Parts: sequence; structure tokens; C-alpha cells
Amino acid sequence: MYHVAVHPLAERVLRQIRREELLDAGERVGVAVSGGIDSVALLRLMIELRGELGAVLSVVHFNHKVRGEASEADQEFVAQLAGQHGIEFICDSDDVAGHAREQGVSLETAARELRYGFFRYLVRSRPTDRDFEVATPGNSGQTTRPRLNRILTGHTLDDQAETVLMRLIRGSGLRGLGGIHPRIPVEGDDEDVCGEIVRPLLSVRRLELEQYLHEIGQACREDATNSDESFTRNRVRKLLVPLLQKEFNPSIAENLSELAEIARGEEDYWDNEVAGWMGTGVHWSTPEWAPSEKFEGLVQIGGFSNSDRKISAVDAGSPPQIQHPSPLSAHDLDTLIRNATWLVMNASVDRAWFLGEPIAVQRRIVKAIGDEARIPLEFRHVEEVLRFASAEGRTGKELSLPLGWKILWYADELLFATPDLRTSAGVSDYQYPLTIPGRVEVHECRFTIEARRISGDEVARYNPDELLDADSVIGPLVVRNWRAGDRFWPAHTKSPKKIKELVQERHVAQPERGRWPVIVHDDEIIWMRGFPVPAKYKSQPGKTAVAVLETLSNS
Repeated sequence: MYHVAVHPLAERVLRQIRREELLDAGERVGVAVSGGIDSVALLRLMIELRGELGAVLSVVHFNHKVRGEASEADQEFVAQLAGQHGIEFICDSDDVAGHAREQGVSLETAARELRYGFFRYLVRSRPTDRDFEVATPGNSGQTTRPRLNRILTGHTLDDQAETVLMRLIRGSGLRGLGGIHPRIPVEGDDEDVCGEIVRPLLSVRRLELEQYLHEIGQACREDATNSDESFTRNRVRKLLVPLLQKEFNPSIAENLSELAEIARGEEDYWDNEVAGWMGTGVHWSTPEWAPSEKFEGLVQIGGFSNSDRKISAVDAGSPPQIQHPSPLSAHDLDTLIRNATWLVMNASVDRAWFLGEPIAVQRRIVKAIGDEARIPLEFRHVEEVLRFASAEGRTGKELSLPLGWKILWYADELLFATPDLRTSAGVSDYQYPLTIPGRVEVHECRFTIEARRISGDEVARYNPDELLDADSVIGPLVVRNWRAGDRFWPAHTKSPKKIKELVQERHVAQPERGRWPVIVHDDEIIWMRGFPVPAKYKSQPGKTAVAVLETLSNS
């Protein structure tokens, strides 16, 4: 029995929270509120339920500052809403556009990275050393307060369906079809879980939230970018989902959400199985060339873990003094070790045991090794490995994998060999076709490059130095890393220059330097990451253009 009558939708959400144990009594809970329908409805629902849940609420707002006065108005609206209900208001902001430029990602990706970084910060620590606004009932300005236990976000069943659809379109395995997870653990500096980001509305349709706000008379704000069809999610939301509902299945959103739940359950089961195989069927060893006296066994470049079998090169002391046959300097070698992103460790699998397992298990083993070693393996790579493993051949024959990894075939084992940093610097050439419009996953760089056609009315929203003239780049393009002798002529410069010199002037470190991407059209480089497009290919005001966008890969 409820102490206070609540809306039927709030009762549903309460049952969902209790069934999945998303919150515990007495916790400090931050509700992420942008000002839009979903997040405002989440806040009002939590206000109704805070007594039943025993939760202490705070309103959390991140100002992306990408929409000028509209962004400031959103912040003011959310602050007033928190004040009306006597709830602490916590706000932060950052230069999203600048972050996008620095990281070479889209605005959408940059906004999400900074926003979730803020959420995780609030859960990880006592935020008393950051310059963000905290207002408590009866008081405004900076204040000291305990950290939050959880952050709630307003993701809905519709968001889940859109996410699954986008991953289906781009290509995904079972893990990707799991979509938006109901909870994301947040680890502290000691790598222990210290809180969570929680999505309690994943079973609720967006239309239900609109109706709820209308019934309780609660206003909200609409982000104009939600109507911008240059964003993939908006096109899926406004074009694809309505088409599927009308022409194929009225329950498509619910079915996709169920598919995500099934996929997550399947992945949980397989994760447990894989953990067993990785401890028994897969054996890790230090490559012969590695300086084991410096790294004490397994060495993971980049410091992904501090476990006793993954020692960060940064924490292991000075870089190893390798007798390097190439002209790589000690400084470059140090930089290489600190910036590489794979596991410097060989993995071996008993071939008879491997081939005796069902094909589903074989695929999982190969993918698990790739995940552990940070090798970006697509389905086609996994299938090549399976064919390679089952075929007869000579001892020591090789199969190349991304990032310079290789598999060596032996009668009794398969050996996944890490790149030899003394000779290869971990750089391997890549080349992918790119259509207009279209996108390609550049696994060697861990990001996606998209060529998007921009109408004349939209070009003013983009940096003109980054737009290509659509009439000048008709036909297929090629995305690849630069090669020796390549030249590029950025706009605003006097003459073409060797790309080797351009990346050196930018102080791009190895191995990233060797993987630096360019786009080629008719044997001419028309785009280079981080540089203005050539003057002859620049778009003209008011004319259709092609924008090249980069997004960090999830893999």
C-alpha cells in the first residue's frame, strides 16, 4: 500500500525499479535532466516515488553550450524546476565543439563523452575541487556535499529500439544487439565499483511520457537538434521506425526492445563461459623479443589494467633498452610503447581442442582473444581464422590480422603473435572504399569515417575548411593511411607538402603517425585528418557539399 497516491505510470516504474533492483533505500540519486520530455518526465516520476524508494534526489544538468542562448535557457529551466521541488541542482558545462575538434569526433559523440564523464565524476568522488554550480534549497553557489551513489538517465523503450536498429544497419554481433544496458557500473580509482548509471525507463514508450507530462501539467523544452536529420538517430526515429511500424509490424519497437533483452541475457551466459576458456584453453606467454626483466611477464601497452598479469608500461619504470635494428630513436621507442593500444603478449590455443568445439564456441574463443589483446576483429576476420585453423598446411604458416598481429599454424597449436615492436612499430597499411553518402569503420585507428552530403542551406553550420565541393568529388573514394612520398596541399598554404613532414610538424607520435588517415579521389589526396581541404576542392557558399565526419569506434 502506498502512503501517497501516485500516477499509474509511476507505479509501473516503481515495479520495474524493484524487480531489477536498480536502487537501494537511502541512496543519493542524481537525475540527469536536459530539459526535454524524457528527462523531465523521469524527474517528475522520481519525485513521486522518492518517498517509497527512500532516495535523496539531486538534479544533474550538463550544458553542452552548442546552441547558444537556447542552451542557457535549458539550464535556467532545469534549475528553476529543481528549485520548485526543493531539490539540489548540480550543473557543469564544457566546450563540446572544441572537444570534437581536438578528438576528431562528431559533436554528438563529443557531447556524450563529456556528459558521461561528468556523470562518472559525480559518482566516483567528492566533487569539491571542480568549478561547477551547485545549488541547494535555500542556498546557491558552490558547496561541499557527499558524492552521488547513482545517476539516472531518461532512456526509453524507443531509444532502445532505435539503438538496436542502428546497430543492425551498421552490422553487429549479439553483444551490440544488447543495445542500451539498464545499468552501467562505474569504477573508482581503485577499480572497485563505486556506483552506477541507471536507466529505469527502458520499458516505457516516449509517447507515454508525453501523455504523463500533459496530465500533470508539466512543461518541458524541446532541443531543436532532435529534428536535425543530419544525425543518424534522428533519421531512424523520424523515417525508419514509422515506416516499419506502418508497413511491417506495429509492435516493432517493443520487439526490438525484447531482442535487446534476450541478447543481453545470452551475452551474460557466454561471458561466463568465455571466462573459463580464457583461464584454461588459452595460454598467454611473453614473446621472445620482449624484455621480460623489465616488464615481469605480461605487458599491456597503454595501461588498461593494473592486475598482476597486466602491467602498464608507464608504471613499469623506464622503457626497455631494446637493440633496435631500425633508425627508431630511444625517444620514439618510448613514445611508441606508451601509445600502442594492444597487449604485448602471445596467445596459444591447443589446435585439437579448438577444432573439437562447436563453431559457436570457436568463434567466441577467437573473439575473446581479440578483445583481450585489443585486436579489432570483424566477423570476416574470425571466419578467416576458423578456415586457417582447420586447413592443413606447413608448420609456421601465417595469417595476418589487424594492427600487425599474426596467427602461426602448427600441427598441435595456433599461436596469436603480437607485433614485434623492435621492427614493425606496430603499423600496418589499410585501405577501405568509401561511398557518398556512406561510412567505413577504420579499425586500425578505432574510429568511423563518414561522408555525408550537406545541402546548400546547411553548409553555414559547418567549418568551410572541412567541406568538400560535392560536384568535384563524384565517384568512389578510398580511405587509407598515408604512404611514403604522399603529398597534400591544405588550403591557406603556398604549396603541397610531404605528409611525413605535416604529421611531424603536428608532433603526431608513433604508431598513430603511421596510421594517420587520408581520403583519395582519382589518385589525389583530397582530405587529411586535422587539416583544411585543398582550395581546389573546397565547397562554395550555398552549394551542396560533402562533410567528412569522424566518430570514435565502440569496438
